[in-house]
Amino acid sequence: MAATSPLLDTLPSIDPATGKVLQSYERTSPLAVPQLLANARAAQQSWAKRPVEERCAQIAILKTKILEARDLLADAVVRESGKPRAEAKFADVFVALDSADYFAKHGASLLKPESVAHHSLAAKAKSGMLFYEPLGVVAIISSWNYPLAIPMGQIVAAVVAGNGVLCKTSDFTPECGELIDKLFRDAGFPADLVTIVQGGGEVGQALIDARPDKVFFTGSVFTGRHVAEACAPLLIPSVLELGGKDAMLVLGDADVEVASSAAVWGSYTNCGQVCLSVERLFVEQSISEVFIQKCVEKTQKLRLGSGSDPNTEIGPLIRPQHVQRMSELLADGVQHGAQVLCGGRPRPDLGPNFFEPTVITGVDSSMKLFQDETFGPIMAIRVVRDAEEAVGLANDTEFALSASVWTGDPERGKGIARRLRAGTVMVNDLISGFAIAEAPHGGCGLSGWGRTHGKAGFLEMVHVKYVDVDRLPRMEKPWWYRYGGDLEKAADAFLKFEFAGGMFARLRHARAAMKTMFRDHGLK
Repeated sequence: MAATSPLLDTLPSIDPATGKVLQSYERTSPLAVPQLLANARAAQQSWAKRPVEERCAQIAILKTKILEARDLLADAVVRESGKPRAEAKFADVFVALDSADYFAKHGASLLKPESVAHHSLAAKAKSGMLFYEPLGVVAIISSWNYPLAIPMGQIVAAVVAGNGVLCKTSDFTPECGELIDKLFRDAGFPADLVTIVQGGGEVGQALIDARPDKVFFTGSVFTGRHVAEACAPLLIPSVLELGGKDAMLVLGDADVEVASSAAVWGSYTNCGQVCLSVERLFVEQSISEVFIQKCVEKTQKLRLGSGSDPNTEIGPLIRPQHVQRMSELLADGVQHGAQVLCGGRPRPDLGPNFFEPTVITGVDSSMKLFQDETFGPIMAIRVVRDAEEAVGLANDTEFALSASVWTGDPERGKGIARRLRAGTVMVNDLISGFAIAEAPHGGCGLSGWGRTHGKAGFLEMVHVKYVDVDRLPRMEKPWWYRYGGDLEKAADAFLKFEFAGGMFARLRHARAAMKTMFRDHGLK
């Protein structure tokens, strides 16, 4: 609901294409956050008692509401993030729908208790089970570049697992936050189970100070460090997705036409404001000339404009300071010997946040374009001798989120993928792994820790409990008191019986080992 509060109590919804304020939304007071979290705890306790099948059925209703509102949602994403409408539907609406569909269908099986097989003879008389229980209330601090896909994928997983959620959507996309709140209300979820809070860093800090059971953060390395530092004294576990410096390796046997099209899309989709976008492109020398030529030709044909124009292929950057940063990164590259082949200029004639998609070659690790996350429409290319050099250079970064390998030999591609330091490596595709519900998303190093999406991400939303039932409840355990020399000898025999090399060696110690099982404790 649009706010009528004073300016300091509101968040502006700004169109990046024009820089105009479209509307203002109520800002959440940091002082209100502890009570909101307490309300979520109360709602979560009832929600967690519902059968998981019932929770999944509620998610199926949510999916229907997302589908019904797809045009309204896409319009809001375009207005606040600036991306073309086709991208809003593919990357935001589709991912939100697919997350809901996946967990509605598979949430119950993901939470199904699992038996634990015991390999040790000492544990054969025990029956072990794993149970997956809710954490409680999780805090989600989300990003503006995919203002629907990122928070929805995490919220859906959290509530299926039986958790309550406080989600701070980006202060750049308050309308999208309001619409997410409305989706859960319209789908009939209990009041206070999912609460959207609006604001900047002060609200994020208040979320952590209120002591949720876990924090999920998506954003910059700089802010991620502050989140980790705020969580640490309180021993709040966290999942951090902090971006990438993703490498694209184009081998000499790759299909140049397809690989160049992929490079163009992978570098510029959402105006390059994608944690998985191509930020370092390594192409083998044997095909480098024709590959670079095709990348330049295809880049020069792209149409810049407002995301609301169906012909637009590249929208604006999110804010003017991002435009300035693109100019600074390119200037640093040129100063160190790189060459801009096309683009490279702001476009104030189109609006305050437009920047031409750019191809720059001769880039190396001395330049900021190969060190810092770019997060903009710049394709930075380096020609390499062979795949070995490409792998070495690709791994020469503190980021480790995603990468791609392009080759006519898929088996060779898989082998190279195994050698790349990244959370996800795609062979002959890129970025779309994020839209595969079963695929985990996340990295290590400066890309953060933990996972979202898929089973690995779902396990971040639960407490794993091991339950052990002894099948011989009337028998005292051989390792209990009374200690003595006889028990030590029997224990040694048992160790040799359990872990000696061959069958005959083990059998030699079997009789003595059994003394650990059948003895008088003498404590009755």
